[in-house]
Amino acid sequence: MRKEEKTQEKLEKLENAIGKFDSQKPKTEKRRKLPTFFTSEVLALLVITMLVSLLMGGIITYKFFINNSEFVDKELQEFINNYEYIIDNYYGDIDKEELLDAALEGMLETLDKNSVYLEEDTSDNFNKQLTGSYEGFGIEIYNDDENNIVIASVYDGTSADKEGLKPGDIITKLSDKDLDGVSTSEFVNMVEESGNKKIKLTYSRNGEEKTVTLTKQTVTLDSVFSEVINKDNKKIGYVRVSIFASNTDKQFADHLEKLEEKNIDSLIIDLRANSGGHLSAATNMISEFLDSSHVIYQIKVKDEITKTYSSGHETKDYKIAVLVDNTSASASEIMASALQEQYKATIVGVKTYGKGTVQELQNLPNGDQYKFTTKEWLTSKGKTIDGKGITPDVEVSLDEKYYSDPSDDNDNQLQTALEELVK
Repeated sequence: MRKEEKTQEKLEKLENAIGKFDSQKPKTEKRRKLPTFFTSEVLALLVITMLVSLLMGGIITYKFFINNSEFVDKELQEFINNYEYIIDNYYGDIDKEELLDAALEGMLETLDKNSVYLEEDTSDNFNKQLTGSYEGFGIEIYNDDENNIVIASVYDGTSADKEGLKPGDIITKLSDKDLDGVSTSEFVNMVEESGNKKIKLTYSRNGEEKTVTLTKQTVTLDSVFSEVINKDNKKIGYVRVSIFASNTDKQFADHLEKLEEKNIDSLIIDLRANSGGHLSAATNMISEFLDSSHVIYQIKVKDEITKTYSSGHETKDYKIAVLVDNTSASASEIMASALQEQYKATIVGVKTYGKGTVQELQNLPNGDQYKFTTKEWLTSKGKTIDGKGITPDVEVSLDEKYYSDPSDDNDNQLQTALEELVK
């Protein structure tokens, strides 16, 4: 066989072998082209996947805890069980919000006497006093024995003052609406719900009716009053504080500055019938008399005690007497005790109320509030006064004559303080 023919035969055998091998390979469909993703899109998909996983995990965990009461306090679970039982089985309609408010009020009643539930009207008045200002006409009102709305006082410079209203005037109509039998809280609500900046008011004085238009404005509540009393050729400053509102410290500083400009020889601070208020206001007022080396009170939270020092720059050198009674409480007692222990002020009157605790105020969605005790305060020397009060250096009860004829001459507690300061 020629060489060329042998070579051709080998090539044919090789081609046949390759063909046989190809025929044994499985046939496949043509592969589809996969979509292409950018890096940002991949990251977004990862984040969404994670969020969905967390959400589903949270739902599963929540249902697990709710359905497994061993993870809830036994007492709380008992409350939940009874709440649900009452909701499901009470024969009439139930206001769930009112039911829970009552439960909260009941819980507070089991604590101390200073932990209380405040309904909207009460908390509103409470906040106005502590804030030291409010939007209104500048009058204080009350219901007399016949349920008339009577003006108790009129603030200087307010709309009511400019229109000539006076204490004793009886408010008979509001925007031509008769107020017969309307309570003071209802009257306030009527004014607020009107939404008007100006409002028409009809009042009666000595049987004669007059109508005026009053304008709402920011009314600052005066919580400080002062004067100079002359006795035995001495100028004695007298400053009365009715409440420790958020602006009382500023008012107090202004009055004290004016008294000192008149070269007073000594000072009387009258805290009688003052139930307290903002601790910060009391702190600033005490700091008017003591420099920063003086502790003015201590705060106890469970077993931890912290000392609060004066923020003042100097310690005064004139004599001070502090008037107190059995309704002087809280911030009044903080101020009286600090001046007694650190300034050597003379406390005159009767033993104070004895409120040595601090309350925290919480707001509820329906406008109500509640306050509950979170801390105890101690005097600058670490004494507990809660339930005990502060004992005066000079104990003297208010003379009965003062109640029938309230004058400085019949105020024997004031007169005693004056005598102490001119010794």
